[in-house]
Amino acid sequence: MIPEVLLVFVLAAVAVIVGVRWLAARTGLPAAAVLPVVGIVYALLPGPNIALEPEIILTFVLPPLLYSAALNSSLLAIRRNMRIVVSLSVILVLLTALVVGLGFQMFVAGATLAAGIAVGAAVAPPDPVAALAVGRRVGLPPRLVTIIQGEGLLNDATALTILSFAVAAAVGGEFSAPRAVGQFLLAAAGGALVGAAVAYAVRLLRPLGKDPLMANAISLATPFVAYLLGEKLHVSGVLAVVIAGLIVGHDAPRSSSGASRLQTSAVWRLVDFLLEGFVFLLIGQQLPAVVRNLREYDTSTVVIAVAIAVGVTLLIRPLWLALTQLLPRSLHTRLGSESGKLEEALGGREVVALSWAGTRGVISLAAVSTLPLVTDSGAPFPDRDLLLFCTFVVVLVTLVGQGLTFTPLVRLLGLRANEVDEARIRNEARSASVRAALDRLDEIAREDHDDLDTQAIEAMRAQLEHRLRRYQGRLDLLQSSDSPEIPVSPRYEAALRTRRAAIDAQREELLRWRDAGTLPDESLRRLERELDHEERLLPERTS
Repeated sequence: MIPEVLLVFVLAAVAVIVGVRWLAARTGLPAAAVLPVVGIVYALLPGPNIALEPEIILTFVLPPLLYSAALNSSLLAIRRNMRIVVSLSVILVLLTALVVGLGFQMFVAGATLAAGIAVGAAVAPPDPVAALAVGRRVGLPPRLVTIIQGEGLLNDATALTILSFAVAAAVGGEFSAPRAVGQFLLAAAGGALVGAAVAYAVRLLRPLGKDPLMANAISLATPFVAYLLGEKLHVSGVLAVVIAGLIVGHDAPRSSSGASRLQTSAVWRLVDFLLEGFVFLLIGQQLPAVVRNLREYDTSTVVIAVAIAVGVTLLIRPLWLALTQLLPRSLHTRLGSESGKLEEALGGREVVALSWAGTRGVISLAAVSTLPLVTDSGAPFPDRDLLLFCTFVVVLVTLVGQGLTFTPLVRLLGLRANEVDEARIRNEARSASVRAALDRLDEIAREDHDDLDTQAIEAMRAQLEHRLRRYQGRLDLLQSSDSPEIPVSPRYEAALRTRRAAIDAQREELLRWRDAGTLPDESLRRLERELDHEERLLPERTS
């Protein structure tokens, strides 16, 4: 594709992504489900298309998306729910690949077990983007969000490792289960060690992270370093990226400056927005090419293969979730928990929501696209085109079908986070932080200081005490509320409106100074940045 055409294509894709995001914000439809449909429509029109290059996806797209998701996840929350996260991201992925493989071997004419396990590994890992986008918007409980996040972070490494073993067996004709298990454990352990080493290296670069630009450069480079290092050492590069992101995200509050965190967070939100949009558009564009390659198969063979892939993918997840909740309570220990407390079992509504959160995405298509064209003997890879089509159908059925219906399902189930409890915890933490600041002022006051220091201490004390009274007022209102919704405080809302109006007036006056030629543009941008940070501190809603 010539550069001018590629540029036009990229700009058109950005326009579509922005338009779909605007539509999603006003209709409640998940953008991750709408974009593939738009991609399919475009693929059926005359004009250039971009083919899905699996190596580009796995090297340039997957690491930053996984790393960003890991940065925004909670290492402690995932640890508290480690049993179910491991159950879904490792055991369920293995089980899905095996059942699909057996189904292909038994019911699809000419299919081998290795080829079936390959497509099973490709369709096994859910892509949580659509489910999380909906879940956060409708207020899904934090524990379910954590489980979906943790599963999405870890299942890709499991699936890609299984796929590599299945491909090796299909290409070379030899497969050893004990050897495969050993290689899997080695790849997982090695990937975790590489990720921890990369996170430690980032921690050593902490002094550079005080500068926002350097912090952004280091943050953007980290997932690629972790992935390439893992692949170079023949361990799981995907798991290395995830572990590095979890550790770096856990350390970020104490290892980076406020300015660096604000800028880095904004950069990663933009990266996520564009990469996810391009990826979901790209999924839809593959449909014509995939369908064209099915001419050599009987219709009955295609139907049976698709039915097995889709049926197993949709059914095994709820069955596994229900089964694991019926296990004896003694098996529900928190892995890694120092207290050894029992992990709380999932309720029926939570099992239903998690079952419907198993949308598949670009990882499935990228994984199955890595299947080789020929085996070691020079023969065509068995049923490669059929495997591609089955994976594509599974992705479309789950991404569009489950993605579009997840919002009404969650609302029908009545699963909502307790917003009052969350707001209460936030305000208790705010109050505790202010009390810690007041205690520090008392320590400073007891030291030797002059009158100017005394004035500064008293001025700061007055500000902190005023803030503490405001937080305490919010706490009293929250504790007296019987509603699951956050109560509205007219006084608090009025204060927010007043502060926003004052900031707007300051901006308007600065612009008048600039337009009059009194204030240089460089000074205007600096003063605007101060007002932007002040406005950023204001909550978007009462919390």
